[in-house]
Amino acid sequence: MCALFGWLDYKDIVPYRVLRKLTQALANAAEERGTDAAGISYVHDGKITIFKRPKPAHKIHFNAPAETKAVMGHTRLATQGDRKRNFNNHPFAGHVDKEFAFAHNGVLWNDKDLRKDGVIPNTYIDTDSYIGVQLIEKQGKLDFDSLQYMAETVEGNFTFTVLDQYNTIYIVKGSNPMYLLHFDTIGLYIYASTETIMQKALKQLGLHKFESKRIDTEEGDILRVDKSGKITRSRYEPKIYRSKYMSWYDYEDSSYYNMHEEILLAYCGCYGVDSSDVELLLDYGYTCDEIEDMLTDHSLLQEALRDVKYMCGEELYESCYGGVF
Repeated sequence: MCALFGWLDYKDIVPYRVLRKLTQALANAAEERGTDAAGISYVHDGKITIFKRPKPAHKIHFNAPAETKAVMGHTRLATQGDRKRNFNNHPFAGHVDKEFAFAHNGVLWNDKDLRKDGVIPNTYIDTDSYIGVQLIEKQGKLDFDSLQYMAETVEGNFTFTVLDQYNTIYIVKGSNPMYLLHFDTIGLYIYASTETIMQKALKQLGLHKFESKRIDTEEGDILRVDKSGKITRSRYEPKIYRSKYMSWYDYEDSSYYNMHEEILLAYCGCYGVDSSDVELLLDYGYTCDEIEDMLTDHSLLQEALRDVKYMCGEELYESCYGGVF
């Protein structure tokens, strides 16, 4: 579980000091989904610049230059690739017909298979997410076609963001969340993985007082927001094992379900949640995505656990969980 965040300013109305504070506020709020590392990318002198550190966002001073028109950010909860080796952290640099930066929220599990089959080369970067960069580079260009190829080749759960050297932001919406707002009157797009992250950041700066419109995204969407604020769209075909039309029990025998469950059980302790509670919710039909949301909102978690315990009955719960109720 990681977080994506960023903004694109296309009217030059918002003061630089506000945009600088917005970057930090989004990064700090996004810590709720990952504290192992944080980073941003932006364009400086026509070149992609990436600044990242193996630290929580609040311990990093993000300070993009005054002429910055777009920022793409990421906070990381490490699942593969040692965070202390900073090249394993997001964003990642890519080079095709243009320079780009790449960030990913989720987990991909076919990176080793793609290297073994010779689809992409071996690399010193251990993070599973980096195969997205390599698949785009394999196409030799950054456009809807190469992003479609990448999204349909990887296997896992994801949402990707890409920033190119011309201040264009791409969003490739998978099964992981994305919340995108457009502030038309001030010429600003802001995005974050969740509404909670977004609202924390906006309230800190008072931007929640400005009128905004949510831009809808669904699994299979590819959005392109250019430096003038124009949105164009394309599509890719989501893998069936992570289709939103499958119910929770359809995932039980799939690689997606098993992988996502394993990750939840591994990192739930970072949020003060016992793995036995996660297992109980899984047993009673809660999806991995639902439980993931509960890890950052303990009121929802406790409500769900109360409901499950009520359905189980105290006697059954005691027999399964050592008499602790």
